[in-house]
Amino acid sequence: MLLAGVVVDALILTAWTQNWFAIALVDDELGGSVIPVAGDVAAGGLAALGLAGLALVGALSIAGPVFRIILGVLQTLIGATVVLSSAVAIADPITVSEAAVTEVTGVSGSSSIAALVASSSLTPWPWIAIVVGACAVALGLGIIVTSRRWPGGSRRYQSVAAARAGADPTSADAPREAPDGAGEPDAIADWDSLSDGTDPTSR
Repeated sequence: MLLAGVVVDALILTAWTQNWFAIALVDDELGGSVIPVAGDVAAGGLAALGLAGLALVGALSIAGPVFRIILGVLQTLIGATVVLSSAVAIADPITVSEAAVTEVTGVSGSSSIAALVASSSLTPWPWIAIVVGACAVALGLGIIVTSRRWPGGSRRYQSVAAARAGADPTSADAPREAPDGAGEPDAIADWDSLSDGTDPTSR
């Protein structure tokens, strides 16, 4: 799951850096016949979503079962937002490309820019972003469904404590007591017990 999350979020960031559209202008004298429009213009939010997803993967690696479910929901929302942003860009490439056209031509305003554009063409990257967003949604749902079956970080210590529970009190592995034999462990013995995976306060 963690590796899949890193791959998905890296692909979101990659899509954000690639050219999504090619906007052809009516008049070449206005700055060039074709203006490439990258994902940072067409869907600028993808960078924040990708970085948020990577941070989420880091948190997921140390999260408990309940917090994993919350992170799974967030991952699902990130994926859904990526899909929505990409779909909006595909549906109206001229509108999302206005900033790029204005930068080249100096013309602003939706109606003025629309009059300058002869045609627009899509590269595969908006569609790739939609697919990656859908994968992010599936990943989030997978995290929610399987979160309680993930190994916990404290099992190692729990298994050691369970193994010590049946140990012979006279053995070398048994929790150490104070040298005076009074049955009260001293501070050093408490630390040794913690190192062995045993709670000294349980005695």
